[in-house]
Amino acid sequence: MVLPQRQGLYDPARERDACGVGFVAHFKNRKSHSIIEQGLLILKNLEHRGATGYDPLLGDGAGILLQLPDAFLREEYARNVRQGETLPPEGFYACGIFFLPQSANGRAACESVVARIVHQEGQNFLGWRDVPRDPSGLAQSAREIEPVMRQVFIGRAVDCVDQDAFERRLFVIRKRIEHEVRGLKLDDVKHFYIPSLSSRTIVYKGMLLAAQVGSYFLDLQDPRLVSAMALVHQRFSTNTFPTWDRAHPFRMIAHNGEINTLRGNVNWMAARQMAMRSKWLGSDLDKLWPLIVEGQSDSASFDNALELLVMGGYSVPHAMMMLIPEAWAGNPSMDEERRAFYEFHAPVMEPWDGPAAVAFTDGRQIGATLDRNGLRPARYLVTDDDIVMMASEMGVLTFAEEKIVKKWRLQPGKMFLIDLDAGRIIDDAELKHAMATEQPYAKWIGESRLFLSQLMPEAQADVKLQASLLDTQQAFGYTQEDLKFVLEP
Repeated sequence: MVLPQRQGLYDPARERDACGVGFVAHFKNRKSHSIIEQGLLILKNLEHRGATGYDPLLGDGAGILLQLPDAFLREEYARNVRQGETLPPEGFYACGIFFLPQSANGRAACESVVARIVHQEGQNFLGWRDVPRDPSGLAQSAREIEPVMRQVFIGRAVDCVDQDAFERRLFVIRKRIEHEVRGLKLDDVKHFYIPSLSSRTIVYKGMLLAAQVGSYFLDLQDPRLVSAMALVHQRFSTNTFPTWDRAHPFRMIAHNGEINTLRGNVNWMAARQMAMRSKWLGSDLDKLWPLIVEGQSDSASFDNALELLVMGGYSVPHAMMMLIPEAWAGNPSMDEERRAFYEFHAPVMEPWDGPAAVAFTDGRQIGATLDRNGLRPARYLVTDDDIVMMASEMGVLTFAEEKIVKKWRLQPGKMFLIDLDAGRIIDDAELKHAMATEQPYAKWIGESRLFLSQLMPEAQADVKLQASLLDTQQAFGYTQEDLKFVLEP
């Protein structure tokens, strides 16, 4: 399958899609294989939200994001990677899934880059494992561009003082690998992609139908594979071309909808490069650019921005509130502390506007938010045995009615969060109150904001117009846009 270049009315930068998204979690962080089975069942029941190509076996893309299954990977490593050797303790190693070129030379070149950069970044390269798959159900056109899939294991070095520092190092490693492989100019470099590289999460995805995910990835059938949460996605490419890398979930999100402000968002992220500083990333910040590579989907670009904020020290819900804010300007019903939070962050990050329903996770928390327009469906329920399910619609998982203790929908601008480490559900009001009162945002705004009257008191001379102000503005060609978007800011 060869994707077309920009031509006529077709521009790949304007591709959009609509999809089905959902997750299931045990909010007390109890890991089991049944959570994975329930996630795959959600995926199958969201099949109608996906699409097929001219071949009914050709899917637009589907996948599942899980917590890193330590016991399973530990056994597989000792059996199939380095016999007799054991992985470091949980949290002291990472596992990533890599899409690699089909050609042996291209694959060897990419693997060489991976091993070298891991060592250059001071971490320990521990080996590769082939991801077992069954491609018998794939469409022929999907097989033709099917990448080779391998898992890489990376050990945490002593200079990483904690798991968060290790995650930041893995982020830098991944971005460096992506940039260097792109520069190799391989014939099949488009087959190279890194779905996930983390000590907390792992992603299984591809150009698959919803029902194919569980049968294609043999790991997902193994009862040793356990997780306390499963985030799933079924893609519907309305006017996009499906590829293996465009399937969701991405490394932190799964998205239903589209980002209609994408061009401006990407430009602003690039413009911030020279002004950006981070006490957590330090000089490594320079290794990340370009943060958002041209040609990515809107969802992949959003995922890149979220990653940067989280690796730069923001919590996941804090970063999501910055990227997808509520309608706060001119909202009289919003309390002043929350309004100050959004006003303080407005110059830092412009909204990534949908319509968008976004599920997100870092492996420790999982949640979902709806953008301020509220034009994508998202419903959730909670059971009396600590199961939480969120999906594009009810019915993707069935529970006895007497077991359901809460059932509701996400509302415009609202967020729903499960803290797996704390073992509790945090609703929108509690979460955003905590975020808004974490720092004195109103005080900071008051201290940093300057008014023209303070800067130029001598400029307030009496000016006598020969006509009304409105007539004078119109005579000189002023428009509402000039006043609102140029003069007022």
